[in-house]
Amino acid sequence: MLQTALTVVLLIGAIHLLIINRRKHKRNKQLYELLDQSEDLKRTLAMGLYYRFNFKKDSETGEFTDKVSNLFIQQVDYEFEGFVADVMRTKYGGETTVTGTIGDYGVDIRHHREDGLYLGQVKAYKNNVSFDPIAIIHSNMVQEKAEGGFIVTTSDFTNQARRYASSLNIELINGEQLVNYLIEGLKDEEKELVGQPKEA
Repeated sequence: MLQTALTVVLLIGAIHLLIINRRKHKRNKQLYELLDQSEDLKRTLAMGLYYRFNFKKDSETGEFTDKVSNLFIQQVDYEFEGFVADVMRTKYGGETTVTGTIGDYGVDIRHHREDGLYLGQVKAYKNNVSFDPIAIIHSNMVQEKAEGGFIVTTSDFTNQARRYASSLNIELINGEQLVNYLIEGLKDEEKELVGQPKEA
């Protein structure tokens, strides 16, 4: 009798958990659909990423110099490299390595994908990025015989930068596109949790 009651309780608990997970998945799906449809929201999120990765630390104490709400995530610009490396790995697969700040010759991320090496540089900027980082990445691509490259920014690129990169196999990812990649990654994680295949 006790065993039957325990089985019924466990079964009810499992069904309840399944219902909660389905509701959560449905809410998340609605959120992703809303994000996909709102260009303004994506641009606001890109601006938020710029703000998040541009706090300054006191060189002596290591404390952040800006006093802001505890609600905000405070990080410094070089931490943007790890964030982008995670997003790119989720988007394209493979393995990413953040090179560090000394002796990287302008390469912030080395991304080994199925088809070869890709070199990247990231810029948590509020102003549009010029062609200079593209020239640096291209030079490194030639030297290392890399398959391609990418420049990622929280802002956008100048027209001159876009023209320059157009024939060099260098992907230019602005803040809005970065948010798109982030949303795609979250959707794929959600699908894996509920046992659905990733989008191709």
